[in-house]
Amino acid sequence: MRILVIEDDQTTADFISRGFAEEGHVVDVLDNGQAAMGQALSGGYDALVVDRMLPGLDGLSLVKALRAAKVSTPAIFLTSVGGVEDRIEGLESGGDDYLVKPFSFGELSARVAALTRRPPLTAEKTTLSAGDLQMDLAKREVRRNGEVIDLLPREFGLLEYLLRTKGRVQTKTMLLENVWNIHFDPGTNVVETHISRLRAKVDKPFERDLIHTVRGAGYRIEG
Repeated sequence: MRILVIEDDQTTADFISRGFAEEGHVVDVLDNGQAAMGQALSGGYDALVVDRMLPGLDGLSLVKALRAAKVSTPAIFLTSVGGVEDRIEGLESGGDDYLVKPFSFGELSARVAALTRRPPLTAEKTTLSAGDLQMDLAKREVRRNGEVIDLLPREFGLLEYLLRTKGRVQTKTMLLENVWNIHFDPGTNVVETHISRLRAKVDKPFERDLIHTVRGAGYRIEG
């Protein structure tokens, strides 16, 4: 596996790169977000380990820019900022996981391995739909009634999950686990907020609602 580590603390960078090298992986290390942008865009990496606070370009902005450029390499944030809202912010920027400093290398290695084991989208299914709504997974594009709908990365992920489970009720816990990778209830209204934003883009401008609230249970997309 080839891993790009973007960390400006030399001690931490050495600790991580040594650990991955001992496991037989190829590791490149950069200490500047702007420089890492060009390196990551070149492709060829199986995983990115990204410090949140970086010179040149901070980690959140770096991953956002990569996702906008259609770079889907799994990325895990390393940070000393460990609040629930901070973790949600990291995941919403396009990160796949979030590890708070100080951390054990064993946990970092296990998390990176788990991210790289996730199967890619199958070639047989590159589109999802509900009624007149179409999602092109390859192009990362959503259209309804032929009109392009501009979605942020987390909104796209939420809609994709609802479409993959079309017709079935998804609880708040299920959405947190499958869209935000949060396996506990953080006492936040992030799901409700994103459902509201998604409805404003996907349903409000059109004649028929596709996203429905099932009172006391969760949400379901129909069509």
